[in-house]
Amino acid sequence: QVQLVESGGGLVQAGGSLRLSCAASGRTFSGFSVGWFRQAPQKERNFVAAIRWSSSTTNYADSVQGRFTISRDNSRNTVYLQMNSLEPEDTAVYYCAGNYGPPTLVAPNTYRYWGQGTQVTVSS
Repeated sequence: QVQLVESGGGLVQAGGSLRLSCAASGRTFSGFSVGWFRQAPQKERNFVAAIRWSSSTTNYADSVQGRFTISRDNSRNTVYLQMNSLEPEDTAVYYCAGNYGPPTLVAPNTYRYWGQGTQVTVSS
């Protein structure tokens, strides 16, 4: 079993930055990937970015490419999502999720483990 806990959400003005953290615990992470998803009110949950735990291979949604950076710190068992140049359209609950598969998987139902979510609000 893997446990994921997000932190770092909050309120920020458009153009600002936030860094989200996803702390992982439980089983070993060989072959594991961690993804970030987001869900705005009355909208479906969408893929944002993912990283392969062992190789740091990354994958990004087109909407965040160049603005968001996903990274991981093995010593802390933590994955980060650095979000720059935030826009009001980035407002959502952000979830981290994990699976024993490649970071190219973008459908939420391909991820088995989920955190509780953290709210990000970008004001205009």
